[in-house]
Amino acid sequence: MQWRTAEHLPPDNAQSTGNMMEVAGPWTEVFEGSEMKDMSDGAETLLGSSTLTLAPLVPESPSIRRSQPILITGIRAKGVEHFSSSIPNPFPELCSPSKSPVLNNSLPQLSSNKHLVKVYGEDSHSRSVWVSRAATAREVCHMLVQTAHCSDQENWALLELYPTLGLERCLEDHEVVVEVQATWSLKGDTRLVFYKNYAKYEFFRKPVLFFPETMISDSADVTKDMTSSELIQNLLKSGTCPEIQGFLQVKEPSRKAWKKVYFFLRRSGLYCSTKGSSKEPRHLQYVADLDDLNVYTVVNSRKLYGGPTDFTFCIKPSKNPVRTQDLKILCAENEQTRTCWTSAFRLFKYGKQLQCNYQLSKSAPKILEGSKLTDAKSKSEASLVAMDFSGKAGGRVIENPTEAQSAEREEGQAWRRREALRCSLPNSNAAARPSSIHKSQPWFHGGISRKETQRLIEKQGLVDGMFLIRESQQHAQCFVLSLCYKLKTKHYLVIPCEEGGRKYFTMDDGLTLFIDLLQLVEFHQINKGILPVCLKHPCVCVAL
Repeated sequence: MQWRTAEHLPPDNAQSTGNMMEVAGPWTEVFEGSEMKDMSDGAETLLGSSTLTLAPLVPESPSIRRSQPILITGIRAKGVEHFSSSIPNPFPELCSPSKSPVLNNSLPQLSSNKHLVKVYGEDSHSRSVWVSRAATAREVCHMLVQTAHCSDQENWALLELYPTLGLERCLEDHEVVVEVQATWSLKGDTRLVFYKNYAKYEFFRKPVLFFPETMISDSADVTKDMTSSELIQNLLKSGTCPEIQGFLQVKEPSRKAWKKVYFFLRRSGLYCSTKGSSKEPRHLQYVADLDDLNVYTVVNSRKLYGGPTDFTFCIKPSKNPVRTQDLKILCAENEQTRTCWTSAFRLFKYGKQLQCNYQLSKSAPKILEGSKLTDAKSKSEASLVAMDFSGKAGGRVIENPTEAQSAEREEGQAWRRREALRCSLPNSNAAARPSSIHKSQPWFHGGISRKETQRLIEKQGLVDGMFLIRESQQHAQCFVLSLCYKLKTKHYLVIPCEEGGRKYFTMDDGLTLFIDLLQLVEFHQINKGILPVCLKHPCVCVAL
């Protein structure tokens, strides 16, 4: 095929005959995505080509200059300058970080030691704080307590959460947050959650509950004559360590089936027996090193991994981004067995460091109670003082913080007694008392389900006395008191009843009546009543 340029074409319409094609009008050839290179002999050589199109010729005019399209080629020859706009920048100071006072004052320098950490609350809202490179989980929690104006400063923790994989674990107080985040995958959905954890060091207070005798054995000759309680004390003191043993169901990597295997947890690592529960060295198989792994609780394991029970946990390498093939999924028979294994993993890995963390957690509230008012308190609250008007001198200022808190509790209980007496009078108006006073309390969680309740209590720590109140989903106008006792969640129905034309609440078929849920909670914080333990720790939903 041959092409004829515009000056050789006749003025008539385009015609095509044989191998010759004629195009009418002033047209020229344009090669998109190509460049012409001058050769030494004057000839032009095509460097690259993609599409051949025809563009109209624009007549040259000295008086009128029209906008022309700019050809941006896919392959540039060396020495050709890139196209740049000739329009000057009207605000150069806003485009230069070195000359911008706004950027310099609002953001830290790149060479600074500050890192931005994003933490979520349990209501899915987040808060970002600047922390140092060596900031620990305890220090970050203290910053969040101050910035979020939390009412109390105890039992706060950071939760490392993998929502897609259903993995979560509580960061130890001494762990460096920036180093933990460095092990995350950039494309993952891993996050930190600020929440309450009452059971972080509960095994130091009630070791027998967390370590059953059947799971404790002596692996050293020096502990042959020790009882189970003595072995547990040695375990907590990080001295001569016993070993944790028992059956667990493990998920095989390439199959969906679960296999029951006997495991041994020692200071040297995690082992499994290839022949029943035999401890002989030839039957022991090395599974993992404690120094190079973290233990996680698995949420919704039945749906995600097809677990035989809900009491599933997982171990994975601590220094690498999480991968599904690196996960070792283990399933226990009950909550006590799972808690024993996870607590033993922590003790064997960190040893005396956990004891130091526990001692600091006990001493921190005492230091905060005796300290001066913090900056987080408002000016109006800081201007109030506790007074005692029981003497004849007209009143005195209570300077002791412990005495002031005791006086505050007594005043609150006296107010509740006065309110109960007022509501019990024959001429009292039942509509005048606040019937929805429970909705503003931190232990009231509205209409959450039974499964969500158990999940929330498990996450904040299965300690005796943790409780919440929710609306019953099966009985109209009734409530449910959910209470944790011996690592299990018990549920008690709160029924409304009427007596003498007034509405009350009861949990024991009318033997004990309460005018509202707040009085019910305050009563059982002091008296067990029909409950196995007094109400101690309200299960709260943290909001940032």
